[in-house]
Order: sequence, then C-alpha cells, then structure tokens
Amino acid sequence: MRLAILSDYQNVALTFADWSDVARQTTIDVFTEPFQNQQQMIQSLKDYEIICAMRERVAFPRSVFEQLPNLKFLATTGEVNFSIDLSAAADYGVIVSGTDNGSGYAATAELAWGLILDLTRNITREHNALLQGKWQTTIGRDLRGLTLGVLGLGNIGRTVAGYGYAFGMNVLSWSKHMTQQQAAEAGATLVPLETLMAEADVISIHLILSDRTRNLIDDRMLGRMKPSAILINTSRGPIVQETALIEALQERRIAGAGLDVFEHEPIALDHPYRSLDNVLLTPHLGYVTEETYNLFFPQIVENVAAFLAGAPIRLCTNDLSHPFLQ
Repeated sequence: MRLAILSDYQNVALTFADWSDVARQTTIDVFTEPFQNQQQMIQSLKDYEIICAMRERVAFPRSVFEQLPNLKFLATTGEVNFSIDLSAAADYGVIVSGTDNGSGYAATAELAWGLILDLTRNITREHNALLQGKWQTTIGRDLRGLTLGVLGLGNIGRTVAGYGYAFGMNVLSWSKHMTQQQAAEAGATLVPLETLMAEADVISIHLILSDRTRNLIDDRMLGRMKPSAILINTSRGPIVQETALIEALQERRIAGAGLDVFEHEPIALDHPYRSLDNVLLTPHLGYVTEETYNLFFPQIVENVAAFLAGAPIRLCTNDLSHPFLQ
C-alpha cells in the first residue's frame, strides 16, 4: 500500500514518531509543499490508499473523495476536522481517524498572547527599527486596566481569558449560546457582540468556523471597534471578512491586527496584508509546537497500524459538543 503524509512543511513527521512498522507494510511519501489547487492535489494523491493529513491544511470535500478511488484510510491530527466531509468519506468507504488534541489549546492561547503583547508593545516594529539604527520609535500601551474581548469560551478562549485576567484586564466575552454562568466561570462578563466590539481594546477570536460564524466580523462589526483597538485571529481566517479588515487597516480605522489564519493558506506573495505596517502575521502556527507534534504523530502511526491490522481506532465524528471546540 502507498501512504502519503501531507503538508509536512518542516519535514519533521518522520522524526516525531517511529514509523518503522508502518514502513514495512507501506511505501511512505512525504509532501512538504502545499498543493496549489484541488486538481493538483487529486493528481498527486490518486494512487494512495492511505493519507495522513495535518489539521485543515488540506480539505477533503465530497468532490475530492469522488476522485480518489484508491483511498481507504484518512488519518487527521486532532479530534475533529471540519474540512473533512465525513458523510462523503463513509459513502466512498473511507475510514477516518483522528488523534487527541493534547495541549493544542494551550499552544494556540499562548500564540494569541504573543501577538497581543507584540502589538501592544510594538516588539517586532521596534526590533526592525533597532536593526536600522533607530532607537525608541513607538510608545506602547499597558495591558492592565484595558478591556479584553474574547469571542468564544471553549478550551482556547477560556485560557486566553484567564491570561487576560492575570494581566489585570477587564474581560468581556461572547458566543451565540454562552450563558452568563459560563462566562463568569472563565472570569469574564457576557455581553452582546456589538457591545464587546465597541468596548474592547483587544479582541481575540476563538470560535469554530461554520455557516453561522463565516464573515461574522464584517465591516459593520469592525466599524464598532475603537480606533485604538487591535484584533487577534488565531482561529480561522474566514470568520473575519478579509476585504473589510484590509480596508479598516489601510484606513487606520483600527490600530492593528495580529493574524495567524487566513482566507486562503498560504497567503499569496502579493497579498495586501504583506504591505501593511499595522498587521502582524504568522503562518498558522497556533498548534505548531514540539509538545503537540509529540502527541500528533505517534498517534497517527498508531491509527495507521490499527487500520492495517483491520481494527481501526479513534474514529472521527466531528462532534460539535466536544469541549475542545469554542
């Protein structure tokens, strides 16, 4: 059997687990570059029976399953992956399994705070200025006393809210089905979305992407933000209407944005974000840590081995009630 490991951008998948037993039963190929489009992906993977995917870096809608007739087993990292059409997988006889999430929520929460601290104290901007021979070119802001707005209080959102409380911030929160008690347990105050957008100095998004949340933060919502406020998105790019955010940043209607996720990934070389001096960009690093990979890849190997033995484990259900979700 042929096995493909996808989106291994750092070329480390084979070093984070012992693949030797699997390698004796399969031919393993590692793809370290992203596919340019769906057709290239299908052409590259049409001969593989086993595919190992990293989170949502590659989507598997019905149209992909239709054109991968040899595919028998799809392994993904994480317990849920909404970029995989599980109904289509079942229709085409493809078994899908996942892994535990481990400390992924902590890793993403920490990255969100890295973006917050960088933007409020201008760390990257001052670093670049210093390399150019300049000294103290900006004035930062204290976090203590500011208001943090957290959209979504799943594992990641609760962790982000807790860090905000530790910094001495007033914490507001919102999600569609959140209760006041749930917010209070995270040290936050539940408010309407419009209120959160208007009152928060720092807004951090921790919602799952769905039809309900796609383009949730549009021009109207961005228009409610303070000119001094910053927006952080380590969740999913399409939750924020990209063209509206670009315009808000270009026109300085908000102070800045810290973005780890994008509408299309990787972003194009000529993307407008790359030319803005009030946006801080990272290449979807939220869960990319040694601790997370030390969990993901060994369990992927276990899942593949179990499938080859005829007893698949950790089958995916994309359960919306999972506590990891926001």
